[in-house]
Amino acid sequence: MTRSHSTGGTRVKDPWDVVAGAVLLGFALLLLFYLIPHYVGEPAVMQNPMMSPRWLPTIVGWLLLVFSVLLILQGVLVADEDGDGGGGRRFERGPWLRFALMVLALVVYVGLFELLGAMLSGIFATLLLFLAHPVRTWWAYGLAVVFPVGVSLLFTEVMNVPLPMMSF
Repeated sequence: MTRSHSTGGTRVKDPWDVVAGAVLLGFALLLLFYLIPHYVGEPAVMQNPMMSPRWLPTIVGWLLLVFSVLLILQGVLVADEDGDGGGGRRFERGPWLRFALMVLALVVYVGLFELLGAMLSGIFATLLLFLAHPVRTWWAYGLAVVFPVGVSLLFTEVMNVPLPMMSF
């Protein structure tokens, strides 16, 4: 009688992906089934469901749910490379300055959002992100202006979402 050969490995190939996916899945479920229904109001007379204040958070919640499930599946199916060149993923840590600039961009955006408005705080935060990930072509820095202005105008003019504008 022959025994089947066991590899001795676990079923989960990358536990950190599974943990991160499970946390994000929990947040997505909380967002979709508790926070949005209980805390995002909807006017009684709604002519277009896409104009509802619940529309965008619901889309974000469902996307978060789908991507968290995909992250869990990735953790189960794809192993992190362990140095033997076995075809997994290899992670390299970036410099601490990059991480610090990314955190600073978030702090600038959140901290200055009300004071400077959505456009200017978005421009400053995007410039910091471009500095964190060195953009070598000078014309690309123009996108640091175009993207925040475009997104702000999309929200205010098309979707009728009030955003803070410059206070001066």
